[in-house]
Amino acid sequence: MVVSNREPYIHAYRNGQVQVRRPASGLTVALDPVMRAVGGVWVAHGSGEADSHVTDERDRIRVPPEKPAYTLKRVWLNKEQEEGYYYGLANSALWPLCHIAYRRPVFRAADWDCYREVNEKFAQAVAEEVGEEKAFVFVQDYHLALLPRLVKERCPQATVAHFWHIPWPNPEVFRICPWKVELLDGLLGNDMLSFHIRYHANNFIDTVDRELEARPDREMTAIIYRGQTTKIRHFPISVDFETIHWEANRRPVKLRMRELREQLRLPTRNIGLGIDRADYTKGIPERLRAIDRFLELSPEYAGDFAFVQVAVPSRVHVEEYRRLNDEIDGLVEEINWKHGRGAWKPIVYLPQHLPPTDLLALYRLARFCLVSSLHDGMNLVAKEFVAANVEEDGVLLLSQFTGAARELRDALIINPFATDHLAEQIHQALTMEDDEVRRRMRRLRDTVRERNIYKWAGDIIRKLGRLV
Repeated sequence: MVVSNREPYIHAYRNGQVQVRRPASGLTVALDPVMRAVGGVWVAHGSGEADSHVTDERDRIRVPPEKPAYTLKRVWLNKEQEEGYYYGLANSALWPLCHIAYRRPVFRAADWDCYREVNEKFAQAVAEEVGEEKAFVFVQDYHLALLPRLVKERCPQATVAHFWHIPWPNPEVFRICPWKVELLDGLLGNDMLSFHIRYHANNFIDTVDRELEARPDREMTAIIYRGQTTKIRHFPISVDFETIHWEANRRPVKLRMRELREQLRLPTRNIGLGIDRADYTKGIPERLRAIDRFLELSPEYAGDFAFVQVAVPSRVHVEEYRRLNDEIDGLVEEINWKHGRGAWKPIVYLPQHLPPTDLLALYRLARFCLVSSLHDGMNLVAKEFVAANVEEDGVLLLSQFTGAARELRDALIINPFATDHLAEQIHQALTMEDDEVRRRMRRLRDTVRERNIYKWAGDIIRKLGRLV
């Protein structure tokens, strides 16, 4: 059983008809192929306007619609709960607390009350499915930090693991959270708690050592608390390499490449790409300023260069995100006005959700993909770009502040805060010899092919099997 806030499929109305779409979420993109392979139940918040109209009396539906392989069970939240739990505690407090992106967390008691209430609702939904059976409950991310303890209380026979998809800060940062003890207690209800990289796992152990009367076992990488042992591990998440590679090579993607080149007026070769949620941790303003500086330093690219920025709208009810959208809009307008000539504009800005075929086509069109996260647990866009690069002719520029930078060492590793240096590396990506491009991309593809999403899931399940 997988439990997450975000659901893998959303049902919504379009032109009076119910349609299904996949959300812009690295978590769901990564876990959906695993669930298709092994089956089971995925418990998630039903966020689509048509979600309730397609589920049965137990709030369940089989997915994916074209070839059902597992069950999606939906948890319903009212607007007050969603506002306090999701937009409030999760994304106005925990998200900035865990990301070093220089945004101050906002802690409100009402948000904490909603967060506890929603975690209780998820625990009840899990208990309804598990009953008295043995089960492996795999909890996802920072929205459900209290859930492991709650599930263990209701279903003591269940094996509970939790994957924390975002960074874990050092103890000095985490100590400002008013509910730090409650959050840590909830997470230590797990049999195993996992992060992307060892550094985040060590930060968690240090935090527990500072805040709780617990006994960390650093040699075994575990914490003993309230008579229970929680293993602390790190597993770098990945993507379904073979499926992305196969889909990117299909005729619909090749046709879409030609269509997008014409529609977006893209040049033949010098195309850069950024694909992100519109989130302040992704460094979109920083990369736009680097593009501006690149065009100042290399005016010969005027008229023969395009940077396509896809920014999927995210958390628009949070004031910090609304300000970010305004900042991005302003930068795009300013840079296009400054460098544009006639019909040519250097930045093609797409603030929308694009279908998978369009994303794969853009990955294949791009000479370089720029991932400029200010802080990121992993970043799967980097791995998707590598998997989709079937002709091995692309360059990955990857922030040193991502978990992916620990694995993808043949990328051009960048510092998004160093504008001039990043501008120089953009120029390097465009002028790199084709043989070197292929050598780097071939090694990157070997890494992602080997360390794919199934290896990630298999490693976790094997570790849990030893615990059981």
